[in-house]
Amino acid sequence: MRNTIATAAMALALAIGHVAAAEDYASWPLLRDPFPSTGGGGIMIGGYDPVVADGRCTTGFTATTPDGTVYRNRVEFDAEPHQGGILCTRGRWRSEDGSATGTTPFRVFIKDGVRRMAME
Repeated sequence: MRNTIATAAMALALAIGHVAAAEDYASWPLLRDPFPSTGGGGIMIGGYDPVVADGRCTTGFTATTPDGTVYRNRVEFDAEPHQGGILCTRGRWRSEDGSATGTTPFRVFIKDGVRRMAME
């Protein structure tokens, strides 16, 4: 029983250490335009230029399907101070025409005017 608990504790410590190491936001790649949607399907996201104000990161953006159809949207993230910058997380998006809404796991880190994107 003790071996099982010790093994489980060690596995948990290793997992936590791996997550902490993966969260060096300054090492994330630069935010590029366009980039693939976290939803997949070949959709490309363009025009992302998050602005931080009032505890939020916001931006308009386009979602372009493989057939060239363009959807205009807005996203709002919670803005949290981390590692000397702002982490934009827990995103909520909506279409400009109000016909669709959702959430996104996508995250952006902004520090000294440089925008970086999580690759998850």
